[in-house]
Amino acid sequence: MKARAARLLPILDWLPRYDRSCLRGDVAAGIAVTALVVPKNLGYAGIAGIPVENGLYAAAAGALIYALFCTSRHISTGPSSSLAAVAGGAVLFTGVAGAQAAQLVAAITLVTGLLFLLLAAFRLGWIAQFLSKAVVTGFLAGAAVDVVIGELPKLTGTSSDGDNAWRELGSWVRGLGDIHWTTLVVAVVALAVILVLRFTIPAIPGALVLVVGGLLASWLFDLGSHGVALVGDVPRGLPTPDLPPWDLVRDNAGVVGVAAFALLLIGFSQTAGDARAFATRHRYRIDVNQESIAQGMANVGAGVFQGMPVSTSLSASSLNESAGARTPLASLVTGGLVVATLIVLAPVFSVLPKAVLGAIIIDAVVFGMIDVPEFRRLFRVARFDFWIAMAAVVGVLSVGVLAGVVVGVFLSLGWLVYVATRPPMPFLGREPGTQVFRDARENPDDEFFPGIVVIRLDGGLFFATAEALESRIRGIADATEGLRGLVLDLEGVNFVDSQGSSALTEMHDFLEAQGVTLRLARLKPQVRAVLEADGVIERVGAEHVHGNVHRAVEAELAGSPL
Repeated sequence: MKARAARLLPILDWLPRYDRSCLRGDVAAGIAVTALVVPKNLGYAGIAGIPVENGLYAAAAGALIYALFCTSRHISTGPSSSLAAVAGGAVLFTGVAGAQAAQLVAAITLVTGLLFLLLAAFRLGWIAQFLSKAVVTGFLAGAAVDVVIGELPKLTGTSSDGDNAWRELGSWVRGLGDIHWTTLVVAVVALAVILVLRFTIPAIPGALVLVVGGLLASWLFDLGSHGVALVGDVPRGLPTPDLPPWDLVRDNAGVVGVAAFALLLIGFSQTAGDARAFATRHRYRIDVNQESIAQGMANVGAGVFQGMPVSTSLSASSLNESAGARTPLASLVTGGLVVATLIVLAPVFSVLPKAVLGAIIIDAVVFGMIDVPEFRRLFRVARFDFWIAMAAVVGVLSVGVLAGVVVGVFLSLGWLVYVATRPPMPFLGREPGTQVFRDARENPDDEFFPGIVVIRLDGGLFFATAEALESRIRGIADATEGLRGLVLDLEGVNFVDSQGSSALTEMHDFLEAQGVTLRLARLKPQVRAVLEADGVIERVGAEHVHGNVHRAVEAELAGSPL
């Protein structure tokens, strides 16, 4: 019973055996991460369109609850710019504001947590594979640009509107004649400070410096009385556990579901990858399924305590590691300090200029969500993936972040279908002086044989690829004069279904009617078993099935089986 409880709550295993020599590093890491996440979470709440204190509620709940269930020693869990952008997209899509916006985001967070738990219970982590890296890269970049455009009015003291990023940007440009110059000065100084720190002294948390500096400037120069918009009332204290109103969830069920599913995909991919990376680096093991439970419970807790979605924060986790964290106690320290901030310091943030908050948000999304090196890599390595990523960017800017999630999923599935239905089928030539047959496109000087064509199918032979193979063979038969033999290399085929098997029979009959011999080479045992069961081997002829391509070609040249 005790062992079972420890599997569900790993803290019951490691805390009683806690090595006190780790205490200094864990406490130092917890303090360092708190200094990083408190100012950033104020900004993340702004991205999500909810009161700033709700970002701190999520930070506290995420850090404390994750530490109870996790197996990773270094992961720091809390809100992030990408998760906030999805939640903010849902708020914009529904048009709710104020308390209802916070309740909607809490509902999305709660459902996200439940989806994480379902994913863990049924071991459905493979679902995250349906969102390609190229689409995620483009989606996050588009969401970042969308957020930046939404923050521009805070920097200029103007307003904007529009049902997509393009129109909102145009509205902002048209309103530049009404710039509030004091606000603009505050914004320019804030952006300059945070960017200079990022590029010259990256070890200093720019967001923290900006928050402290913004609060001091607001107090010294009484910026509020000069027309600079301030954050407004930030209540002291902790939230009471509560569930979002059922009517709000029911009326926006579709939005909640789409947003939660997107957050699950993004959150799971971040959690699994980052947790494995830290575990490998420090030579310990993590349980990915248990990490899903930990993230699920953290989101459920954040939702119940009126917060926003949480997941692995790579920047906070990296700081956690470098500051000396050795166990999840560092996460407990972070959570406790955020709670203390809410109890003691929360009202101080009331006089923070919104322009400063806008600068923090812009810095967070531009450098946290736009992966320029990855775009360059895609352009250099796989141009089609690059254009898929750019299509995701344009999709998000055109239809919004939330609808952009749907666009991203369809792009991923469309790309999957495109790749699955068009497997490579290269011509093969023989390397001179050997029995090796290889891709003719890469080796144009290899040997070819008049009247004999050799092709290789690189992929499964099933319902999605059967037509492609048929088209390829028919095209070869129509374009090749004097064709008398076609060798199909099946080394790359690991799977064949009934439709694929039937396609081979049809291709044999078609070629036979053309006076062309079909020969099969290098069948894997599982593929041969299906073809034998369907009678394909008997139809083609066992003498036309060969152990390698060389034997098949020699048999065709000799006009008799080998």
